[in-house]
Amino acid sequence: MTSLSLIRLLTACILTMTLSSNGKAEQPSETQTFVLRYKVQPGDQLHYEVTHAAKTKTRIQGEEEISQVHTTSQRHWNIIETSEDTFKFQHVLDAVAMTQQQGQQRELRWDSDKNTEPPKVFSRIAEQIGKPLSTITASEDGKELHREADSGTKTSLGMGSLTLSFPDSPIKIGESWSNPNEVRVRTDNGTVKVIKIRQLYTLEKVQTGVAFIRVRSQPLTPINEESVRAQMVQQLSNGVIRFDIDNGHMLSKQLDWDETVIGFQGANSLMEYRARFTERLVSNQAGPTVR
Repeated sequence: MTSLSLIRLLTACILTMTLSSNGKAEQPSETQTFVLRYKVQPGDQLHYEVTHAAKTKTRIQGEEEISQVHTTSQRHWNIIETSEDTFKFQHVLDAVAMTQQQGQQRELRWDSDKNTEPPKVFSRIAEQIGKPLSTITASEDGKELHREADSGTKTSLGMGSLTLSFPDSPIKIGESWSNPNEVRVRTDNGTVKVIKIRQLYTLEKVQTGVAFIRVRSQPLTPINEESVRAQMVQQLSNGVIRFDIDNGHMLSKQLDWDETVIGFQGANSLMEYRARFTERLVSNQAGPTVR
């Protein structure tokens, strides 16, 4: 083979490889299964940016009010210790920027990075900056085993738990699993009622080692009163989670709310709730432990 022929052959091979790499990634087969597990080591820090924007409109006896809130926060997981099948981490709030407006009242703003005195309504959050909100022990499949509420609360408002609870066994694309939950609400006669719900997860696809998981809240207890439905609005969400299978941590989460409740306080009353919650990984700092 001449030198010119060899060069042409090598050029053709490189071009073929380039075109192949720019094409669609090979799709997993229908029978392929995936094991979803957390993989962390002591000293690891997973830094996330979390944004929550919500708008609530209510109309009661002809009076209409619109409330809006927008929060962007920087948080991180600090992995404290691990064992064969569990890990323990602190959920730390590093910084937050908030705006809030209710009806015709003056809009309130505060940014923890500007070192200004927070409005009274934000003072509780200001006290939490730089401190663990909670310390959590979880299994490698994401099931929460123990939680210490350090300076935060256990309220989720439909945003899900910090860890994703995965199925015990390997799962195929298109398969689903669920986690139960309970919400306490107050009925029209003043009694407390427990509403059972479940978070339904479906593995929609896997691309380049990343699992795309659809999550949807489903009430299991019948809801017959609109006043109860109004209390449930923030507890029910739909969205998509991206999880890095190879490295064992969440890459992003997006949850959305778009709900309207009519007659929750009289025949002409109305509540509209529109919101979006996003969480994305901004940096992953590995601990000193050699993997």
